[in-house]
Amino acid sequence: MDKRERPARIADVHAIARGMPHVTNAAGPRGNAIYQVGGKSFVFFRTPRPDAVDPRTGERYPDVIVFWVPSESDKQALVQDPDAPFFTTSHFDGHPSVLVRACRLHEITLGELTEIIQDAWLSQASRKRAADWLAAHRLPPLA
Repeated sequence: MDKRERPARIADVHAIARGMPHVTNAAGPRGNAIYQVGGKSFVFFRTPRPDAVDPRTGERYPDVIVFWVPSESDKQALVQDPDAPFFTTSHFDGHPSVLVRACRLHEITLGELTEIIQDAWLSQASRKRAADWLAAHRLPPLA
């Protein structure tokens, strides 16, 4: 099996996010990891909040990860499939991000996670940093 096709893991989120250029890792209010580029968050581990709860027990999810996305259409593409691990809450209405529970990361591949984090980084990086990264990876420039 190609490594990129194996199930994603929590450690992969940290490794991929840290591996992007110009990234800082800030600690949130409860020590939760927040990955930023140019002072802008692109991936963070959210603390339990009242808007993300188990529908059966009402318990707050303790393992929510937030990923920025390039656009509302990208967000909808990720959250519209009810079987996909991605979701959103009303708290994030109009916000260019998606949520996923860490316990469901295995439902996506390492390759998919890599693309999601790269897109998150690109959505928050400066135009120059994004252009430089895309050029270095021989990818087309952003529109």
